[in-house]
Amino acid sequence: MAIDYQGIVAHGLAAQIAGKIREAILEGRLKVDERLPTEHDLANRFGVSRPTIREALKRLAAQNLIRSRRGPTGGTFVNEPSGQEARLAVANAASLLVSLGEFSLQDIAEARTELELVCCRLAASRRTNAHLATMAEEIERQRLKSLSDEEFCASDVRFHHTIVEAAGNPALDYATAGVLDSLQPAVNMVIFRFRERAKVADQHQRLYRALLNRDADRACEALTDYMLDLRAQYARAQEARAKTQEVKAQETGPKARAPRQPRSSRRA
Repeated sequence: MAIDYQGIVAHGLAAQIAGKIREAILEGRLKVDERLPTEHDLANRFGVSRPTIREALKRLAAQNLIRSRRGPTGGTFVNEPSGQEARLAVANAASLLVSLGEFSLQDIAEARTELELVCCRLAASRRTNAHLATMAEEIERQRLKSLSDEEFCASDVRFHHTIVEAAGNPALDYATAGVLDSLQPAVNMVIFRFRERAKVADQHQRLYRALLNRDADRACEALTDYMLDLRAQYARAQEARAKTQEVKAQETGPKARAPRQPRSSRRA
């Protein structure tokens, strides 16, 4: 039996059913391009309503695990996600966790540092002229005074993503998706007020030159200095945010009552 239809409890039915089908796909009991049972059949086998099945299928589609096709030969089929789709799924999940406050800025910095150090070492020997050209273009763009904050942050992300690509390891590319594709853009927009653009561009130039010369040690040294500076900016951003929240709390707190006037002054 490809799908385990047993063990469903009344609470959160759609999520449980989606989990059962997802498990069957990940364990290989449902193969790529295999057609799933119809909504009617799934509803009967799970003992739930068709709307519940539709909700479960929507969850799976959002994870790029299934796709739908109309027509006589249509139906719902197991999908084979592309690398880009897989990255997007990781990035979206990470974005949600950031919005819920599950990751601190320091957590993000630590994860990014360790991942990018590995990528730097590999990129030093595997980078191509195309990778170098992309990094040089981004550095040149970052020195433009007309560049908006959003564009500068996007360029920063592209520069570091190029280093990851230059490492030539698809598993590392996937592992960094949450940090670079999702967390870093959001973090950049939090700390942009504390960033010195010229300094960032100079730090990127150091990284570029080290990779150009295939010097892994200098590349890692340049990245470490960049991340230490970034962590300091994180700390400043968090401190400023805490002060802002403290001020807002004081402003919105219970107002002190105005002192009552003496009876004599009210008569006057």
